Parts: sequence; C-alpha cells; structure tokens
Amino acid sequence: MTQSTPAAHDDEQRTYASVAQAAAEDPKAFWLGAAQAIDWVTSPTQALDDANAPIYRWFPDGTLNVCANALDRHVEMGNGERVALVYDSPVTDTVREYTFTALLDEVSRFARALADRGITKGDRVVIYMPMVPEAAIAMLACARLGAVHSVVFGGFAANELAVRIDDLRPKAVISSSCGIEKTRIIEYKPLLDEALRIATAQPEFSVVVQREQHRAELRDGFDLDYADLLAATPEGIDPVPVLATDPLYVLYTSGTTGKPKGILRDAGGYAVALQWSMGNLFGLQPGDTMFTASDVGWVVGHSYIVYAPLLAGVTTVLYEGKPVGTPDASAFYRVMDQHDVNVFFTAPTAMRVVRKEDPDAEHARTADLSALRAVFLAGERLDPDTYEWTTKTMAEATGRDIPVVDNWWQTETGWPIAANPLGIERLPLKAGSPTVPTPGYRLRVVDPAGNDVPAGTEGLILADLPLPPGTMASIWGDDERFVSTYLSTFEGTYLTGDSGYLDEDGYVFVMGRTDDVINVSGHRLSTGVLEAAIAGHPAVTECAVIGVHDETSGQSPRAFVVLSPNADPETISQELVALVRSEVGPVAALRRVDVVDALPKTRSGKILRKTMRQISDGEGDVVVPSTIEDPSVLDAMRATLSRRAE
Repeated sequence: MTQSTPAAHDDEQRTYASVAQAAAEDPKAFWLGAAQAIDWVTSPTQALDDANAPIYRWFPDGTLNVCANALDRHVEMGNGERVALVYDSPVTDTVREYTFTALLDEVSRFARALADRGITKGDRVVIYMPMVPEAAIAMLACARLGAVHSVVFGGFAANELAVRIDDLRPKAVISSSCGIEKTRIIEYKPLLDEALRIATAQPEFSVVVQREQHRAELRDGFDLDYADLLAATPEGIDPVPVLATDPLYVLYTSGTTGKPKGILRDAGGYAVALQWSMGNLFGLQPGDTMFTASDVGWVVGHSYIVYAPLLAGVTTVLYEGKPVGTPDASAFYRVMDQHDVNVFFTAPTAMRVVRKEDPDAEHARTADLSALRAVFLAGERLDPDTYEWTTKTMAEATGRDIPVVDNWWQTETGWPIAANPLGIERLPLKAGSPTVPTPGYRLRVVDPAGNDVPAGTEGLILADLPLPPGTMASIWGDDERFVSTYLSTFEGTYLTGDSGYLDEDGYVFVMGRTDDVINVSGHRLSTGVLEAAIAGHPAVTECAVIGVHDETSGQSPRAFVVLSPNADPETISQELVALVRSEVGPVAALRRVDVVDALPKTRSGKILRKTMRQISDGEGDVVVPSTIEDPSVLDAMRATLSRRAE
C-alpha cells in the first residue's frame, strides 16, 4: 500500500477561517491533501467525479481497503500492542481489551470464515447485534472482504428487520443469541427467525454469537456458531482492495414506510473524512482514547465507535450499558475514569437522564477525569439548559475549562456538518449552537422559495454541492429517489431537512426538522412507521403521531386516534402501546395515546401535525392555518388534553 504522509494543508498557523476558506476555494486540492493521511493501494489522482452531477463521487481512481487502514497499518507501523478497543459491559460485569494485533487477528480470521462460505466483494451482510465486540468485528470483517454491511439496531422488531432484509437481499446475517438490558434478557434469535419467516429475500446462512446469559437453539444447515467458526479458522485473510467509490455499508434511516431508505456510504470518501475529523474536529491523535456512548446500530456508532477512532489509531471504548441503572448515574464518569478517556461523546438525552438522577453531579466529583479534554453532544438539538449544566458539571469535576461541544449532523452526512473544530482552533461557544460549518460544508439558509434570508432569520438549511467526502453516495438501489429526496428541491444544493439560521458571526443554529420525524433519545423515528403500526389495530379508524417535548428524551411520541364505535378507549390505548412496542420496538417509547373524535385537517385532507404539536406542547400563540376544514376539531382536542392534564 502507498504509505500515508501528512496532509499538505496541515501547519501550525492554521485557523478555522483559513482552513474553511481553503476547503471552499479549492475543494479538490483540499481533499486530495487530506487523502494523503490514508494508506492507498492505488493513490487517487482525481479528487472528484462530477460527470453525473448532482451525484458526485470522491477519489474515483483510488483503491484501498478500509479495514486495512483501521487495523493492519497500525500493526505494520509497530503499534500492534497499543489498545485498539475496550469492551466495557456493566450489564455483564465485563471489561476486556483488544490490542490492534489481537483485533486484527480476530477480524481477519472471521473474514476468512465468511469468505470460505462464499462471501465476496459486493455481497451484502446484515448485522443484528447488541453492543458487543463481535459487532465491530463483523463490520470490519465485511469491510476486509469488500462486502457491504448493514447494521440493524437490536431494538427493532422482527417486521422492521424483515423489510431491511428484503431491501438489501443479504447473502448472510450475523446476529447474537441475546441482548442484555439492566433488568432483562432480550432473545435475538426468535426475532431474527420471525424476520426471516416474514421476509421474501432469504440469506444463505447466519452466524450467531452465543452468549453465556442465554444460548440460542441453532438450526442445522443454516445457523453457524461464531466461536466454532473461529476455532476452525486458524489463519486470516488478506484485505481485498476496492474502489474508493465502492460501497462500504448501508444504514437505514427514518422514513421506512413502504420502501425503506438505505443510506449508501462509499469506502474512500468516508475513510478520508473520518480520518480528517479525528484530528481536526475532535483534537485526537494516535494513542488517545475516545468513549462514544452510542450504539453501532446508529450512524454515530458506525463513525465514532468503530471506524474513525480505529482509522486514526485512537483507542475506542465500546460500552454495553445505560447512562443510569448500570448501576447508577455514575456509569459514564466511571468509564471515563477507568479508561483515561480524552474525549467523551454522547447524546444530550443521556446527560438529561444523568442529571435527573444526580442533579448536583456528586458522582462526577468523585471520579478522576484528569484525562478528559472535551465533551461532544449530538443526536438531537442541545438545549441551552443541558449545555450549561454539563459545562458546569465538567468544570467542577475537573477544575478545568472543559468544552462541551454541540455538533450537528445526520445519518446522511456520516460526520459533523457543524461543530467547534477543537483540533484546528477552539472557537467561543454559544449555547444553542453547534458553532460553525465544518470545513467542506458550505451552508445557506433560504425561505420556502429558495431565496437567501438575512442573518438571524430562520429558514431552510441547505448545503451547496458538492458535499464533502464521507457523505451519502446515494440511496441503496435508487439514485432517482436520492436526487428527488435531497438534491432537487433547490438546484445545486443538498436539502438537510432541518430549519434554523446563521447568526452575524456565521454560527449555525438548528431549530428542528422540517418533516415528520421525531427524535427520541437521539434516535430519529418516522411518525409514519408508528402510525402504520397503530393503524393496523382493527378498532382504529384514523391516527396521527407527533413528537412532543419531553424533559428527558428530547421528544416523545404521542398518538391521537379515532376509534370505531363501541370500542373501549382505555383498553384500546393499552393495546396500542403494546402493539407499537411489538412491531416497531421499545425504542419507540410510545406511552401516551389520546382518543379523539376527529383529527384536524386541511380541506385537502392533510393532517395538521404541526398545529397538533403546538397545542400538545402548550404553546400560547398557535397559528391555525386558514385552510383548516373544521376549526371545532381543534377546540375538541384542546378540551381532551385539558381533561388528561387534570
């Protein structure tokens, strides 16, 4: 492989302004320079392929292997005994370390075991796993073979797994016998078996990681035991070179009603962007430690638990537990103390949960956080109150000024659109803002007609094309949908789907989604998925789900339903909560169902979800659209909510 050298634009005199300017004025030169930090089989000479604009592809003539960059090169550079991954599992009372050498050995042997069973470059593999090391190992093994992985969060129910299997048509599924919560064991194998029963597409085999807390019954001729496979595979396999534009993974995001929406990520652009982000945004260098309290089923887990830290030679902590309850609100602080964490990354919801149990942050003051340099919070809007509390907590616990950095991004972008670039220059923080656009992203705010609006005026947030490397390459199997969903609303731009504004200093303020997606504890859920489950109940004639403000989780789903005559509201409400849990999964967290006589609609039949949300959140000045069909329906809804409040 071509060995990496320092990027040409790196020097000690850099400022955010100079780096952002360089990325904006000549993005091709800028990202070719950043690409030098990656080891290539064939180094790219062309930065950008714009022949199919508005679909752009980065480094089209480069070849590499992402797994080799994450593991092999660190071993080859003599850093094999450095710790690559720490598995910290309070739910199983386990802490286990993997050096780069040990992790490479297991990844390489598992990759060979998959290859021996027919998995080759371009094949797809679904990974349905809890937060265990084998989840990361499976991802990296697929990357080593050039196979395309798709991780499905273990909290999703069988039918949600089935629609992803049908869309991706994988050759294999890798799963676990169970997931472990603080009070219960969730058997994964029955969920997988039910998903395969529902699905039309059928993989050729599955691999199951058997856990001692519960061992699953395996089907002869189809299910393979992970441990047995490794025991029978003493030798690993070399990494398979792929084009930079070849797919690395598919990750399904909100809007999975009807045909699911699989975000397609390519190999080369993603590796370059994540490598660049670790030093420049997070200020992390080889030998540092990053603790990202997320899940590999989400984009944050893909990017900042697995790929980015390992690419950069940074130790990553893979945590199987909760912010509280495993055992208490000290959990995160204990991990930071025990593993000398330099950067901690989690969701604002997690800090709200910790604050609720430990409002005076007594646990933080008893931990040794001397290694901590920064806290990053993302996954939803960081409200000023949580920002201030977290900042105060970290300052009191460390006696130092620890930056608490909001950062804004999406499954689609794969890495931050806006952040405080600590590795370049620490900028002043502003509560409620993720700071400034990341170099490479050129943001605009427009009105509904596409006209730029003045600073401080809220509108639709757009990003000019081409987007930087690492962002989505397309929607799996559907370029037309990719263009129509994200790239065609306003010519030459990417529609983020978020609203907000840029202030006079160029700081970004993101106020919320413009579509019907709710954000529960950092997890984006389409209201359509929840509504589809509720509408399946025979007593429901009409329904709408909205996200309402929740002090702990940011938003919580609230269902409004119209029932058939003679249906018992209390009974049906309980059944609907159970139904959503069964069909969508516990992550949906639906607890509130309000039975109403009718839903407010426009004359064209559109349900007024925004108006419903404003009423439910108790907003005083609710603007009722002039197109409403029957204003009395809103009055009845207010009366229903008032009775519930009493």
